[in-house]
Amino acid sequence: MEKEICKISIANSWLGDEYIFYENNTIKRVYDHHSLSSNKTEWVTPKEISKQSKDKLVRSCPEEFKEQIMQILDYP
Repeated sequence: MEKEICKISIANSWLGDEYIFYENNTIKRVYDHHSLSSNKTEWVTPKEISKQSKDKLVRSCPEEFKEQIMQILDYP
């Protein structure tokens, strides 16, 4: 299993939305679709993440990981 870099939550309501970044440049998303469908997990690529979500991820990212996370996200 690859080593985790960090977890970033961009939830804006009571529904969870968390991204987990790994050293092999993979991204796992754990989110709640609705109150009866929680903790869904999917592996995503940077192209599948909207610009708005990327903005939130970078803003919420701990400073010590920001550069690495921006590279993984292919963020400008």
